[in-house]
Amino acid sequence: MLHRIQSILAESTRAHEALLHDAALQNTLLAVAHACMAAFRQGGKVLLCGNGGSAADAQHIAAELSGRFYKDRPPLYAEALHVNTSYLTAVGNDYGYEQVFARMVEAAGRPGDVLLALSTSGHSANVLRAAQVARQVGMTVAALTGAGNSPLAQVAHYVLAAPSHDTPRIQECHILMGHTLCALVEEGMFG
Repeated sequence: MLHRIQSILAESTRAHEALLHDAALQNTLLAVAHACMAAFRQGGKVLLCGNGGSAADAQHIAAELSGRFYKDRPPLYAEALHVNTSYLTAVGNDYGYEQVFARMVEAAGRPGDVLLALSTSGHSANVLRAAQVARQVGMTVAALTGAGNSPLAQVAHYVLAAPSHDTPRIQECHILMGHTLCALVEEGMFG
């Protein structure tokens, strides 16, 4: 069992090391931070969506932006689209699960807002549909995915692809990128 623990820790470390040495991904992360800051400065918002662990990560990142990260500062408008369970279940029942995020993007998204779309595979139909609608309403779309091309990556303006095909390692990279994004936004907006 100790060997398995060491193997998991080594895999995670390799994925994080790959992020550390990927200048293109770091530049993309910086561009996403600038898009978020531009949205906030214009009175806009960041919407986030994902399923399962990605939903938890979306909610976590939204909380860091709307609450606080390192600094005691004014709140920023960031919302994970799955947190209203009555809405989620009604739309899923009435329109289909693939529409649960897209309908809220259509209702709340405005030009200049940002959608952070999380899907480890990049194939989640409801996340993909939300990204498509976000583009239609003039939002900037940043996809947090795993390695390789995917339908979500093809729709997004920015792709933050974790360097792995293993779901737990991808999610670990997503939360690291999310925390980095929160730090960049907070420092950029509040010094």
